[in-house]
Amino acid sequence: MSTGSGAASAPAPDPYDTKTALDAPARKNSMFSSLRIRNYRLFFLGQVVSNIGTWMQRIAQDWLVLSLTGSSAAVGITTALQFLPMLLFGLYGGVLVDRLRKRPTLLVTQSAMALTSIALAVLTLTGLVEVWHIYVAALALGLATVVDNPARQSFVSELVGPGQLQNAVSLNSANFQSARLVGPAVAGLLITGVGTGWAFLLNGLSFVAPLTGLMLMRTRELHPVERAPRGKGQLREGLRYVAGRPDLLWPIVLVGFMGTFAFNFPVYLSAFADDVFHGDAGVYSMFNTLMAVGSVSGALLAARRGTARLRLLIVAAMAFGALEILAAASPELWMFALIMVPLGLVSMTVNVTTNTSLQMSTDPSVRGRVMALYMMVFLGGAPVGAPIVGWVTDTYGARVGFAAGGAIAMTAAAVIGLVLARAGGLRLAVGWHHGHPSVRFVPRDRVKALAPAA
Repeated sequence: MSTGSGAASAPAPDPYDTKTALDAPARKNSMFSSLRIRNYRLFFLGQVVSNIGTWMQRIAQDWLVLSLTGSSAAVGITTALQFLPMLLFGLYGGVLVDRLRKRPTLLVTQSAMALTSIALAVLTLTGLVEVWHIYVAALALGLATVVDNPARQSFVSELVGPGQLQNAVSLNSANFQSARLVGPAVAGLLITGVGTGWAFLLNGLSFVAPLTGLMLMRTRELHPVERAPRGKGQLREGLRYVAGRPDLLWPIVLVGFMGTFAFNFPVYLSAFADDVFHGDAGVYSMFNTLMAVGSVSGALLAARRGTARLRLLIVAAMAFGALEILAAASPELWMFALIMVPLGLVSMTVNVTTNTSLQMSTDPSVRGRVMALYMMVFLGGAPVGAPIVGWVTDTYGARVGFAAGGAIAMTAAAVIGLVLARAGGLRLAVGWHHGHPSVRFVPRDRVKALAPAA
């Protein structure tokens, strides 16, 4: 499928071009350049407030389930229910997003999420809440996310156009992770001070900010993208598009493995806070806050980069797995907490690099479906992985569960890195570069030239 005329997209790269596949050149950007655009600025500010509320609810929800049940597996079930709709219906959500106007769609989905949080707040504040209520609320949020996530992801290109897309995607990630610095800390204070219900209520009210921002946007300043017409076979069309592009397919496979087994932080961190270090909600929120410090740094560094490098994705994924294994073996609370900072940085590098490379390489007419597939694999893996890692954590301990997730991430990154290198016509070369030992991927015809002399 060729790039449509007048499409708000970067040209689709050749997946077998070595510069595209693993070593695309980067351009330096102003760190906050996309904030000069009024519509994006409104979107960004609205998300700042809403994201703080979202992180408050995440901490409160996980801790409430753990308090009611005493089970890491129950926390895993909650996570699974929240992301199960993405696994089951994510691709259909992408088809809808490609057909619908993004701004009205987001007004509906954000309103639905606000009402769900307020309903859970009422149940909790009145003392009527039971675990099944939390399960139902998690499932309802997941249903709204099926459409909301790909709509928000693809709406960014309409807000800023192709020239600022890399910067805007990175700032979105920095936005979400900056909220992680505030949300968990506030949630910890609320939970220990007045109860979890207030965290749910404040999250529901926080949606006023993005809804107001969406209503204040100037339609004439949006970058129009041609919507996909209704028709048969659009779901299969999107799948065929990704299957024919190794530069899209394999990064999605990689984040699928990581999202399923390695990114289950509600299970891992709550178990370490409660079972390993015998802490309270404040310790759990501290872990999340420290991860956010690293995540914000990773997102801001990404905002300064130009075209995403898939080589960076592979390296960051391997580093992420190694850090999880190191954290799992940490004997002291302070050591475990310290590792959360670089762990957050490399996890954000994985997220931003994947998101940006997919958006900038995809035809706008199928962008909703591609991003839905990405989110379905990344978030939808949780219904499969969360109960499994929750059971492993309950049965063998938090350390074993965390280390296993890291080992899976490292293995997947190594294998997929080799697959991408082969698809790009590259081979691993071990030799000397400028007088120093060198291990890197180079075109096949250069391997002999780089090999050390016999």
